[in-house]
Amino acid sequence: MKVEIVELKEHYPVQGGSLNCIAMENPWGAGHENWRRPAVIVVPGGGYSHVSKREGEPIAMEFLAKGSQAFVLSYLCVPEAHYPEQLIELASAIDYVKKHADEYFVNPNEIFVVGFSAGGHLTANLAVGYEGVSELAGVELDCKPTAVVLSYPVISQKTAYKGSHENLLHQYSEEEKEVLLKTLTLDEVVSELTPPCFIWTTVQDRTVPCENSLLFATALARKGVPFELHVYPEGGHGKSTGSFEVNDEMPGKSARLSQWIENSIAFLRAYCEEKF
Repeated sequence: MKVEIVELKEHYPVQGGSLNCIAMENPWGAGHENWRRPAVIVVPGGGYSHVSKREGEPIAMEFLAKGSQAFVLSYLCVPEAHYPEQLIELASAIDYVKKHADEYFVNPNEIFVVGFSAGGHLTANLAVGYEGVSELAGVELDCKPTAVVLSYPVISQKTAYKGSHENLLHQYSEEEKEVLLKTLTLDEVVSELTPPCFIWTTVQDRTVPCENSLLFATALARKGVPFELHVYPEGGHGKSTGSFEVNDEMPGKSARLSQWIENSIAFLRAYCEEKF
């Protein structure tokens, strides 16, 4: 097993951010030098105020066990950083995995990003805007994901929840915020170039209402982008894997939402050459 932490600012023009790399090494040896796996980069949530541990390594371990190499992005949050720092950190992480694909036994054409809540916003932000990130960063970045998984993502201020956007733009004036929100209200900037998306949420999420996911899915449908949407009837916000290990309380049938992992893998498998 190859396990290491990469400090992104040592390789890219960013303020911080780190990538926890957890990769299985070639188990076959001679005659299988081309053995590769897909890569899953996990982007935890936390409202852009912190990075949730519950949505980091527990997720990475699930995908690692099911056939991918796993990476967890820890990105800077308020008050240390504001937009577009987090977006450039994620783009840099993808570029790093692609450039070091052989080192991690990764197929560079199979780079998936799995984001949660505010991390889902960050992931979706990259999905709709990857073409412009190199200009923001001032350096060329190969950062287009093959497909993304959005878990109860923050998408729009048109819903009842505004906290993530407020934290992300905390250092900007009201006039600047108004301009930036035109590109950070993500359902309004989906294009035909947006990569395929798997989306899941719950009806009972009172923190980031399911309308966020519905708005984004509707925008994808209008642009003809492949997507899969699951809206589970029970379970609140931040359920992570959906398992008891990372949830204080799982009443009723809400444990059913743990099926999102197998469902998302089935969706991503369509974009893989390897058995994943």
